Amino acid sequence: MEWREEAIILGVKRHGETSVIAEVMTRERGRHLGIVRGGRSRRQQPVLQPGNQVEVTWRARLHEHMGAFTLEPLAFRAARLMETALGLNGVQLLAAHLRLLPERDPHPRLYDGLGVILDHLDGKAGAAELILRFEIALLEELGYGLDLERCAATGRREELVYVSPKTGRAVSREAGAPWADKLLPLPGFLAPQPACDADPAALAAGFRLTGYFLARHVWEPRGIPEPDARFGVLAALARG
Repeated sequence: MEWREEAIILGVKRHGETSVIAEVMTRERGRHLGIVRGGRSRRQQPVLQPGNQVEVTWRARLHEHMGAFTLEPLAFRAARLMETALGLNGVQLLAAHLRLLPERDPHPRLYDGLGVILDHLDGKAGAAELILRFEIALLEELGYGLDLERCAATGRREELVYVSPKTGRAVSREAGAPWADKLLPLPGFLAPQPACDADPAALAAGFRLTGYFLARHVWEPRGIPEPDARFGVLAALARG
């Protein structure tokens, strides 16, 4: 069996004396693993860095086998990503998020978003919003999407300022007033009628929002901690 597709390197681990197991994200086949023969060579190591874009050819005798990869470089992003704390932690965080998905399960929206974010990790404000929206999309792909379009109580789209921690649905200022201390803040730039820009305070509130639902629905049920890289991303953003 064989297929060929563009992919983004997520990570590698050693396999034997000279090879590695590469983990890539593809648009049509999702997160995929494969053995790269000679992957620890001087020629292959620069290619097999997280964030790089490659053309991958996968071959295996049976579909369920891990198979082997042959890689051709298309875009080298890794050196640039490693220059900053945001870039280094950002690519690690995105890889950790994608590992929450089943292997070989296609998620083209997340693949497209991954490429856009990796190309913009040198701009902190823009990158922060992209990563946050990636987390919102990830929750949706995992089956825990947030409904931020209409008030859960009234159905209105105006003045949405809260999110229910139980349902993940937006709540308007008036409807949520009696329970304001029990509701999560909804940053204005995430509302259907944006009420503010994605400034540092709003972005911090947004990451607290996605972090709450990732912890509740994903990390805690699976018995895994919040990724260290997420703390690294938030620390890099806080430094401005």
